[in-house]
Parts: sequence; structure tokens; C-alpha cells
Amino acid sequence: MEICDGQGWRLVVDPTRSPYPALIGGEAWASELSGAELIVLRRGVMRLVDQHRDLAEALMAEEALDLEFEQPIGDGPGSGCGSLWLGLSGDRHHWSLRLVLTPAPGSRAVEGAWDSAASRAIAAALEGLRLSEHDQENQDC
Repeated sequence: MEICDGQGWRLVVDPTRSPYPALIGGEAWASELSGAELIVLRRGVMRLVDQHRDLAEALMAEEALDLEFEQPIGDGPGSGCGSLWLGLSGDRHHWSLRLVLTPAPGSRAVEGAWDSAASRAIAAALEGLRLSEHDQENQDC
């Protein structure tokens, strides 16, 4: 089990819990995630952080940017597993993350956000996750 938390964020991963091995949270919210949702969240956050890093130096001090990522959960479009939308908003030095999980039919939805400090911390925690090869290959709903 991995437990990571700090001011305004929390990430707990326990592969023995099924069907929701992960818990993410913010200042006043928390939700469980399936393994597939966690994988897509990690992938999306890493992509947005990398894009921000690539673009930040080109921004003037007063400029801001909004980046978005959206991906179906599971085996692609039409899989019926829902989708995850992520947004990164900020300037050269400070940014925050938002997420919206659109559920599969009969499942739960999630909306959440982290402030700038918590966004950097949760991104670092997600990047450092040790997901097994089985977790990365098995992206069922």
C-alpha cells in the first residue's frame, strides 16, 4: 500500500482493494478510483505537466495558459467505461489541476481540483507511483 498526502491533497493506492484500489482527494473532497481510472489519471497529469514545462519558458510574465486532456477509460471509445477530463490552468510558475470523471452507466462521477501547491505535490506523487506491469496492461473498467 502507498499512502501519500500533504496540505490539500491525498493519494492512497492499495492493489488488494477491488474494484477501487486508489483514493484521491483534495481540500474538501475525496473519491475512489478503479485501476484503469488511476492509470488514465497518471498518464493525463504527466502529459499536462510535460506540456506546461515545454510551453512555460515561451510565456511572458503576464500570460496564462489552459491545457486540457481527455481520454476514455478502458479499451477506448465505445467501451462504455466513461472518460476522464483533466485541466491545467496557470502561468509560467504556478498552475492548478482540475478533473472530471464521467462515469460508465451505473457508476459514480467525480469532480475535483487542487490548488497550485497541492497540484504540484499530487503530480509528483502520481509520477512516482509504482504501478505493476499487470496494472498497466489490465485497464478494464
